[in-house]
Amino acid sequence: MDWRSEASLQTLQQRAELMRQIRQFFYQRNVLEVDTPLLARHGVTDPHLENLTTTLTAGPDGQPLKLSLQTSPEYAMKRLLAQYRTSIFQLSHVFRDDEIGRHHNPEFSLVEWYRVGFNLVDLIAEVSELIQYVTDAPPVIAYTYQEIFVQCTGWDPLQSEGISAIHRHLKTRSDTRDWMEKETDPDTILQLAFNVLIEPQLPSQTPVAITHFPRSQAALARVCPEDERVSLRFEIYYQGIELANGYDELTDTDEQNRRFVEDNAKRRQLQRAERTADAFLLAALRHGMPPCSGVALGFDRLLMIALNKDQISSVVPFSIANC
Repeated sequence: MDWRSEASLQTLQQRAELMRQIRQFFYQRNVLEVDTPLLARHGVTDPHLENLTTTLTAGPDGQPLKLSLQTSPEYAMKRLLAQYRTSIFQLSHVFRDDEIGRHHNPEFSLVEWYRVGFNLVDLIAEVSELIQYVTDAPPVIAYTYQEIFVQCTGWDPLQSEGISAIHRHLKTRSDTRDWMEKETDPDTILQLAFNVLIEPQLPSQTPVAITHFPRSQAALARVCPEDERVSLRFEIYYQGIELANGYDELTDTDEQNRRFVEDNAKRRQLQRAERTADAFLLAALRHGMPPCSGVALGFDRLLMIALNKDQISSVVPFSIANC
């Protein structure tokens, strides 16, 4: 058993420097750094995410209390937004019960921030500024989800005919045929198509923002008022890596609760355990959260890009393989 870190001392020094640069970036913009709990009573309802959990022997009432390690500081940060109505950021560890691979480790670091008064365009511009601030990247270029699908495949992902054509194509590919033969969910079809048909065609040396995802993939983003088929959500890709996921944030309590219910319905379909909606978040939204946009950016992945590394295990002190 090798007890040593895969990361070199130089890499750990560069990791510390990137943390300093990111904090400096936000300090210069008067964005408040916060530090929210990693353990909470509620996890996420998102059917594609799973929390790691633990049990506190005696909670506040003396009884055992099941707690979730957070997949993101989002819910707690939004409670602070509702209370103090000021822009905030956080650089923290998060946890996901997910695959292990070149870009994935169950414990990793996120930079997450919320900008009061920013819309999607404003936030994408700031993400671009941050990436340029810490790497030699050119400015981010943007395409809508619809534009990039039509450009790369010729099919419109917002039309049922386009989804059917994409599905038929996936059933002809040796690497997707078996999965797609029985699949009927449009979002699953589109998500797989994005992975195998779109991502490989994205420019590798220029950061790309994909915006206006289908409404059914909105997560915690607002629906676009000009086109209700899509949401005000974006993802950023750079050098073949999914780097960031951002929203023009949903602030409507009833809509948020409805999405929690829909998430659990999908979890049942996928034969996954249902998750209790976060009552604290709903109460904060009911109190009123200011119009804002927020984004989560993978710190370790950004460091991989900055240092030209191809394994997350080479930029963290210890990966799950040796801890």
